[in-house]
Amino acid sequence: MLIDSHVNLHAPQFDEDRDAVIERARAAGVQLMVEISDKLTTFEATHGIALAHDDIWCTVGVHPHEAKDAADLTAQTLIELADRPKVVGIGECGLDFHYDFSPRDIQAAVFRQHVKAARETGLPLVIHTREADEVMTEILREEHAAGPFRMLMHCYTSGAELAKTAAELGAWFSVSGIATFKAAEDVRAVIRDMPADRIIVETDCPYLAPIPHRGRRNEPAYVGHVLDKLAEIRGWSPKDADQRTTDAFFSLFDRIPRPA
Repeated sequence: MLIDSHVNLHAPQFDEDRDAVIERARAAGVQLMVEISDKLTTFEATHGIALAHDDIWCTVGVHPHEAKDAADLTAQTLIELADRPKVVGIGECGLDFHYDFSPRDIQAAVFRQHVKAARETGLPLVIHTREADEVMTEILREEHAAGPFRMLMHCYTSGAELAKTAAELGAWFSVSGIATFKAAEDVRAVIRDMPADRIIVETDCPYLAPIPHRGRRNEPAYVGHVLDKLAEIRGWSPKDADQRTTDAFFSLFDRIPRPA
């Protein structure tokens, strides 16, 4: 079944036609979507989208870009919000040293609160990491030593060494439209070595539209292009890629009931 594991339907880019975007996804065969929280000030909108649709679930968290506005965030706040209906993950959270929209020490501190919440709730941690491989590796190793937690390296485009460490710690990985970009051979090389039973797909819409839609607003309806590219990269049949990513998705997001 087609599943988009990472959508940002609360984003203003969808304000004019959000319902139509959701309907186009369904028409394209997308049967489940996970609406991602990027800051607590928009969590009510994120959660509201999930509550309004049987085929949409959501997470709760603070993106590293927004960490500067949530420096006092505690794991307990995340834990309480995660107890709401249809919340199935913690994040998106992590480190982004490319833009540095938030100070790096604050990004790390806020990220660790998310890790604690994931550990205590048992929910998967949705991790954003960009140009922060060394620090991310250090934090993941330290936090896993303190107690295990499940994690998803979302839209993974970082290096092979961090991918290896994350895989050894049991991480899942999600592949996005970047895998279809002509210049992304380094990303495809890492995808070839990801654990075969822990790969899922996403759009990260409205960003990163896959070829042949690159340069336009991305939509969950386009996630099939990502799945097709993943199959090509791994040498899987389309049916095999579908089965593998579906199994991996429900293994990770185990609060979502799997259709019979």
